[in-house]
Amino acid sequence: MNSYRLPAEWEKHLGTITTYPQAYETFFDRLEQAQETFSKFVSLISLSEKVFINVDNEEKKEELVKKLKKYDANRKNIKILINKTDDAWCRDYCPVFVKKDNKTVALKFRFNAWGGKYPFENDEKAGRKIADLLGFQRVDIGMVLEGGSIDTNGEGCLITTESCLLNPNRNPDMKKEEIEKNLKNYLGAQKILWLKEGIAGDDTDGHVDDITRFVAKDTIVTVLEKDKQDPNYLPLMENFERLKSFTDLRGNPFKIITLPMPEPVFYRYPDSPEPERLPASYANFYITNSHIIVPVFNSKNDEIAIDILQKIFRNRKVTGIYAYDILVGLGGFHCLTMQVPE
Repeated sequence: MNSYRLPAEWEKHLGTITTYPQAYETFFDRLEQAQETFSKFVSLISLSEKVFINVDNEEKKEELVKKLKKYDANRKNIKILINKTDDAWCRDYCPVFVKKDNKTVALKFRFNAWGGKYPFENDEKAGRKIADLLGFQRVDIGMVLEGGSIDTNGEGCLITTESCLLNPNRNPDMKKEEIEKNLKNYLGAQKILWLKEGIAGDDTDGHVDDITRFVAKDTIVTVLEKDKQDPNYLPLMENFERLKSFTDLRGNPFKIITLPMPEPVFYRYPDSPEPERLPASYANFYITNSHIIVPVFNSKNDEIAIDILQKIFRNRKVTGIYAYDILVGLGGFHCLTMQVPE
């Protein structure tokens, strides 16, 4: 048994790894706006920790430097790396950074673009290279696992979804027991909490970071949909019922806090006859050393979600950034990042 431990996201970061949005095939006519949103987002992270940004080439690096200047980023905290990727969703192809004997180790799980949905050769290579570029010991693991599919309280409890981790497009030769064994072995989990499925419009088969997050060792936030006609109503309610039955390692129930969902958000893709539902959710926030950065959508529920999170994270500033242009690529701020623990 390995003595690895996956720290909770609110534990102190050395920095954040992220990838500049560069692919037209992901963001289409919103690419430039997505790049502006990204630059604003990175500037906020850079206030309290280092930011390591993957770009495809020197030309993209120059473009990004100009944008970051516009948003007063702390350039001392920013390092731009030439590390070619297919897509911006860094959390899913980056290593998962764990602690072992007070050292940080980069666990590189396999990445197959959420079950072979998109090209992923560059992403898979970039994930391995990032550990080497930053000088961390890298351990390659033969199981497919994306960072957005798991969340932890840092104290032995890990939450995930059946629709993603048990999907045959990930690890068809592995049984649930084998997957659980790996999560325990490599991430220090002692208890796996299984939710059922994710939200409409999510092409990852139901990543947990769009629905349910640990916010303290004994507290979980989860999104709920009030409209009974909405396709998210029943799946989110079923997850909520499961959450109420979960307990920590000592058998104590978790405190469950609910977040609203924004009104449905749509985008019409170039080859699509109709606008398509996007996976808009306030649960896709990112925790930095000083801020909680929340995706907002010009919805009446934006301020409600921010207020709820601010009451939880009293020592951090909860800040909403308009996220529609990022969301067109089917991800949010959490999907763009991977934290490196101090």
